[in-house]
Amino acid sequence: MTRHYGVRDLMRLFLVILAVSMSMACTGSANNTTPPSNLNSNTNKGATVPTYSFKIVNTYPHDTSAYTQGLVLHNGFFYEGTGGRRSDTFHSSLRKVDLQTGKVLQKFDLAGEYFGEGISILNDKIYQLTWQENKAFVYDVNDFKLIRELSYSTEGWGLTNDGTNLIMSDGSHLLRFMNPETFAEVRSIPVIDEKGRPVVRLNELEFVKGEIWANVYTTGWIVRIDPATGKLLGRIDLNEFAEDQMDATPNADVLNGIAYDAASDKIFITGKRWKQLFEITVEPKK
Repeated sequence: MTRHYGVRDLMRLFLVILAVSMSMACTGSANNTTPPSNLNSNTNKGATVPTYSFKIVNTYPHDTSAYTQGLVLHNGFFYEGTGGRRSDTFHSSLRKVDLQTGKVLQKFDLAGEYFGEGISILNDKIYQLTWQENKAFVYDVNDFKLIRELSYSTEGWGLTNDGTNLIMSDGSHLLRFMNPETFAEVRSIPVIDEKGRPVVRLNELEFVKGEIWANVYTTGWIVRIDPATGKLLGRIDLNEFAEDQMDATPNADVLNGIAYDAASDKIFITGKRWKQLFEITVEPKK
């Protein structure tokens, strides 16, 4: 089945391929089942990073027009950041969504020149990145009123927080810890695999029980990262499942979206323009 990648996605892929060919020429091809940095730990003799499988616990409706860039569960509602520009068939927005029905309860559309990216909620504020525009928008969580804009020098991909700092990805192997008031970089960590190689294409992020979880863009992998060292703690294999979701829905795109509810200890995933959102449990792969 032909995949539906926009201009932005093709540009990302070109930049990623160029970066991978320069820094990791020995890693082989990058496809959904054997992504860069040897994400399939089962192929590494003596590997210490475990691979996990998953089970679906519940299924919920998801808006197939939502090109999901960021996903958060907060006080029983989903908050979703979507991507796209005025010239695209989809456009960037910030949404509050009912969990059970998938109905959009509240929505803020970004100006057409902005391509929305990851979101995070910290101290009753929603932070939303943009892809290449070097701006983050800060909203009041209650009424989506724009509070201020913040600047940064890199691309914006995924965003989460550890309760103190925002944590940001830019498509490389680096995760940056940012001051939420000034967006100044506090520190950064390189994410590396068990062979010491960079794990690139880190995209949508979520902070889960003291770990950073990241979608690896264009794949069905979620990696679990130590926020202190950047070392991998595990890999969750959703490759076959993600392919099935893309095949099942016209215009559906890659896995992208992780949300964790600490109050109920529940994990949710979805993808770009997927018709469903899934609550899952994670367990060691047999």
